[in-house]
Amino acid sequence: MKRFRFTLLAVCLVLIFLGWTEISFSLRNRAPQTITIAELERGAETREWLHITGGSLDLLGAISTSGSIELDALLIPLKSDPAAPGFQVLVESRDPALLDLFGAYHFRQDSEAAQRRFLEENRERFTIRRDLTGTEVGGLIASGNRDKLMTLTQELGTPVADNVIFISESKEPGKWRGFFFFIVGLLGLLKVVLKWPKATAPESP
Repeated sequence: MKRFRFTLLAVCLVLIFLGWTEISFSLRNRAPQTITIAELERGAETREWLHITGGSLDLLGAISTSGSIELDALLIPLKSDPAAPGFQVLVESRDPALLDLFGAYHFRQDSEAAQRRFLEENRERFTIRRDLTGTEVGGLIASGNRDKLMTLTQELGTPVADNVIFISESKEPGKWRGFFFFIVGLLGLLKVVLKWPKATAPESP
């Protein structure tokens, strides 16, 4: 029974910590910070919720997060100069139009010649000038997701620098999740403390 109480206490403390972390994240990011892709590439100080201007998505350099023909999301390099080698920013996008174009090029051509022909006919569509809004994948709660993205790029032969910036397009800071975690953890902690067995004084001889 004592082990269960300690486990429940640990769970409540974790919920309080995660909740406060989410609340702090939300308070820091009440509105997206506007920044140019060039500033982001130079390592400018930013918040986590960003509106990035002046960038071009390089769809030819994109990789599928599913690793199969069933496309769920793409990791697409975002550059200030589309012709520049390498990249500093990767955007996780679920845009249906981009997923369809990526799938048409990689999976719906019946030969390499047809694939080359499709690319030549649609080359301008593979470089997309776009301002976008999204949340940087980072911090304590999202570190597991970031590690998965890093592992995925390495497994698919697209090594990236350790300081690459992952942006999840259209994702916004959660407004209520942090408060939910915090309140549930606090109530659970209060219940554990109130029901904790009181120490009894030894009986006098």
